[in-house]
Amino acid sequence: MRIGELAALAGVSTRTVRHYHHLGLLPEPPRRANGYRHYGLRDAVALARVRRLTGLGLGLDEVRDILADDAGRELREVLAELDADLARQEEAIRARRTRLAALLRRADEGGLPAEGPVSDELAALFGEMDRAAQALPGPEPALAAKERELLALLEATAPPEERERLLATVRSMAAAPGAMPRMYEAYAQLDALAEAPPDDPRVDAAARAVAACIPPGVLEPELPAPTPPGADPFIAALFADLAPAQAEALRRAIGLLGEDTGG
Repeated sequence: MRIGELAALAGVSTRTVRHYHHLGLLPEPPRRANGYRHYGLRDAVALARVRRLTGLGLGLDEVRDILADDAGRELREVLAELDADLARQEEAIRARRTRLAALLRRADEGGLPAEGPVSDELAALFGEMDRAAQALPGPEPALAAKERELLALLEATAPPEERERLLATVRSMAAAPGAMPRMYEAYAQLDALAEAPPDDPRVDAAARAVAACIPPGVLEPELPAPTPPGADPFIAALFADLAPAQAEALRRAIGLLGEDTGG
């Protein structure tokens, strides 16, 4: 057989056959006087075996190692590893589908938050915030939307232990009596500082309003600058995105929290 006939018999392209030769998966056959490769039944069997192994999900390097082991012991080991890997993938897919089913139910019941798929804890908090915003006489404060974006970012990118701390904080904030009115009063006071200088007399009142919303131990001790070296990157990003007077109010709020905890 010529290479085209072998490829057609095995259901692959001639380019694939040449690639297998290059990788050492398929031995080079003898060439006839005219320079063409001449393939036999043994080559077709070997090519079919490569196809079966790759069809199981094995990589070409793994296939080459298996073919080099005449006793077949490595094949058993690699297939067991492949089976375990597929089991892990199945479990991951089941978990993802469970998560998607919950999101679909949430979408059918009341819609998903604009910030995208988030945990049930954050979705509950965002839902309460949305209801609180709808009850306002005017538009929602810009700082409320900014905080939701930051919380969604934290949940998506923070390490597991930080993410758990975040969710614990969210639960504490949501469970506190009168949490939403306090939060939206703080948002409104911070919004009012958008164009103000850092020494505006309203900064102290805004700082106290913010401190009243944050459970003790959530934020780091007092920060001397908006983006101090070594600060938590999310806190630093928040400070960098605030107006000067807003950042000053948040720094003073952190200081107040530190005083409450003996810091």
